[in-house]
Amino acid sequence: MSALLTFVGVVLFVIGILVSVALHEMGHMLPAKAFGMKVTQFFVGFGKTVWSTKRGETEYGFKAIPAGGFVRIIGMMPPAKGQDPTKVRKANTGPIQSLVENARTAEYETIDPVDNGRLFYQKVWWKKLIVMASGPLVNVAIAFFLFAGLFMFYGANVAQTTVATVTDCVIPASEAAKPDRKCTDADKVSPAKAAGFHVGDKILSFNGTAISSWDDLTPLIRSNTDKPATIVVERDGKQQTLTTNTILNQVVEKAGSDKLVSVGFLGVSPEQKVVRQDFGFVVDKMGELTVATVKALGNFPEKLVGVAKSIVGGDRDENSPMSVVGASRVAGEVASNQDLTPGARIAFLVSLLASLNLFLALFNFIPLLPLDGGHMIGAIWEGIRRGFAKLLGRPDPGYVDVAKLLPIAYVAASVIVVMGVLLVVADIVNPIKLFNG
Repeated sequence: MSALLTFVGVVLFVIGILVSVALHEMGHMLPAKAFGMKVTQFFVGFGKTVWSTKRGETEYGFKAIPAGGFVRIIGMMPPAKGQDPTKVRKANTGPIQSLVENARTAEYETIDPVDNGRLFYQKVWWKKLIVMASGPLVNVAIAFFLFAGLFMFYGANVAQTTVATVTDCVIPASEAAKPDRKCTDADKVSPAKAAGFHVGDKILSFNGTAISSWDDLTPLIRSNTDKPATIVVERDGKQQTLTTNTILNQVVEKAGSDKLVSVGFLGVSPEQKVVRQDFGFVVDKMGELTVATVKALGNFPEKLVGVAKSIVGGDRDENSPMSVVGASRVAGEVASNQDLTPGARIAFLVSLLASLNLFLALFNFIPLLPLDGGHMIGAIWEGIRRGFAKLLGRPDPGYVDVAKLLPIAYVAASVIVVMGVLLVVADIVNPIKLFNG
């Protein structure tokens, strides 16, 4: 049964990814067709064609390797200035120039004179911007609706004011992550233990300040540093006053962060309860997740070093990036975990797919070819140049020749491929395990 649930979890997650990819590419294709651009191919996957059918001038189908997809919009690679778009020459110059010109040649082998006016580069800059931005924006929309459905109909884990655990001793955050780290005689007794906290205590106030949520309590504890603390709790229907001294300790600045800070520490953790949220919570959470994802992208190279080390036997950080292979494995692991309720398993898989869509969207917005952001920057720069030329009464400078950036694009694509292979290998050799056993 466990193996079957694992298989079902992996299959459902992969289907979710493929649907997300198809919708991303549809986000490019539909506005391209609406603006009169010629779209010849719409495929999910790469490699050998498994199945395809032609509708009008566009071929739709699936490729053998379910890792991404593409839409072919004719004329994304413009001819050199002054060249006839139907007669792009093959290069016989230096290696870099040859690379660019041969790419132009491949782009225009299937272009007919009747296609003139329907080529991507010939369209006004804002239409090109919409076509390229619509793909990742679809992923943002998918992430938003998945998170909205998750938080509004299932709920989100919310920390209650009820104590779930009482820490026996004070362990710095830098050591607390070690699974075999236990309290020793050298460790200080936690302030909560010394105060006599019990599991199930409901915290009502801290140093005279009423507490209505755990978010109210955390900053009060942290700002109390190593000063006296008087905490009123409700235990077995009666109020009790507990006294202690919080102490300075190293803790994680906030959930999902690697930064450690020295703040006041009490030694209690909250009971978690799934509570349905409103639309405002969804908007706020999307903002928080977007900021966190952008920061994760900024730390990606550093994290990748740790992933590389884990391949040769180092510890794999559970917060390190994963490939689709790793994410699918986690999906299967969660689907078969009998310790979780069916609702919790479904919620996790939805959250995982939503997070992946948000990551793919923001990754594609990076202003570098061959990513969508690279074409978007080209379109924006074209609009700026033409706008200034018109304002200053100068001749129209024409389209931006993104083909000149192809050498950089090939280097970037190679780096992306290497990163992808590295993550896949790590996910096979030393995968992230969310659960023991």
